[in-house]
Amino acid sequence: MSRPSVARVYDYYLGGSANWAVDREFGDRVLQSFPLLRDVAIANRMFLNRLVRYLTKQGIRQFLDVGAGVPTAGNTHQIADEMVAGQGRTPDTHVVYVDYEPIAVAHAEIVLEKEGDTDRHGVIKADLREPDDLWERAVATGLLNPDEPVALLLIAVLHVHQPGADGVTDIGPASVARLRELLPVGSYLAMSHITDEGVPPEVGANLVELKRMYDTSSSSNGIWRAHKDIEAMLGDFELVEPGWAWLPEWRPEETGPTVRSIAFPTPNHAVGWAGVGKKVR
Repeated sequence: MSRPSVARVYDYYLGGSANWAVDREFGDRVLQSFPLLRDVAIANRMFLNRLVRYLTKQGIRQFLDVGAGVPTAGNTHQIADEMVAGQGRTPDTHVVYVDYEPIAVAHAEIVLEKEGDTDRHGVIKADLREPDDLWERAVATGLLNPDEPVALLLIAVLHVHQPGADGVTDIGPASVARLRELLPVGSYLAMSHITDEGVPPEVGANLVELKRMYDTSSSSNGIWRAHKDIEAMLGDFELVEPGWAWLPEWRPEETGPTVRSIAFPTPNHAVGWAGVGKKVR
């Protein structure tokens, strides 16, 4: 707890309150080096907003939000409930948040007790590196029906290094592959991931320094993947239109009316590569 946490620093970038002095100090140092990063964090939040709105329109009523950190304003259950209520129906979506950091989980529990519906919304402590255990814990909440489609959200999660038993090898892709197997047919997998491929040269230099800062000072290391390596994690899922895109270019028409608006000089300044796939078999 004496080192900055990825989840709490992200919360700080988004303007949340679930962060400590060590997180804010680190976040400020990062922003001095890479001022655009706060907008990148907000762009991820905008993608989450558009994604949940879109999936709700497709009839999805179950969401498994992995690596959710602290559910600050504009979180998954709020977006889904807002969409359903806007359609003139009683909110009926179920959301299970997942994080492995105990403090993030504890804070999420407090937030959900105050602002959520504990009959439909919950949080569990589980690790992406143990996908079978994660799935079992999520189902054990009683909030998810494993026989009905689930939207698995991996938003800004997989560019955090997921070391296996040897403490070195990144097992993130293998964990995602196992979760794909566990999802019922009709489910969706949504991802956003920082990439250093195809970004403006000056932003690429910022990403090199950003990785160095996270690797040396925070509780987690960064890993920037090429587009093909990110895309491979959808496996044989059927890619949803418009396909893989930079964060601002994924269905901008789905943006909700209450979302904070930002603009980038070009879409690839957002450094986030995003895509959604559907399990059809």
